[in-house]
Amino acid sequence: MLYPEIVIVGCGNPLFADDGLGPAVIEELDRLQLPDNVKVIDGGLGAPHFIFTLIDPAVTKKIVVIDIAEFGAEPGSLAKFSVEDLPPGSYRDAHSWDLTEPLGRLKDQVEITIFGVQPKRVSSPDMEIGLSEEVQKAIPKVVRYVLAEIGVDYGATIKAERDHLWKEGAAQVRGDPEGST
Repeated sequence: MLYPEIVIVGCGNPLFADDGLGPAVIEELDRLQLPDNVKVIDGGLGAPHFIFTLIDPAVTKKIVVIDIAEFGAEPGSLAKFSVEDLPPGSYRDAHSWDLTEPLGRLKDQVEITIFGVQPKRVSSPDMEIGLSEEVQKAIPKVVRYVLAEIGVDYGATIKAERDHLWKEGAAQVRGDPEGST
């Protein structure tokens, strides 16, 4: 079994400012004790080819993707998308690989949810390490929504241990964890 029942993938490159959101959220999720049926992966720039193409729909039933997304909102805003919300070719990584194509092949066999955060700036091709303040503040909210998406309630324990991450922040959320965008 390459991947378990639930796979959470953070996409992006921390060398290009807010493009590092996905790996930053994965780093936070890695600190939590998640159920054995959950795998958290920093997909970096290789998610379309090295992760999504290796999913076995007989085993993996849910994929949660975390990435930045341009949807015309305030920086740090969070939105929930389905694969159908992403027009073909509209969702590309830094190497112009189309992320919708491998997800589109899986969507009828695997439940796929995409959490996108509106970036303030992506520096590619210039290197800039570090997220904008707006996107950094969105991380706790993204973690909460991902946990809700996979049915894990960490609220009280995490709030007591890491209160700074769980304060209501500047990020606005489009949609809700149970509904559509």
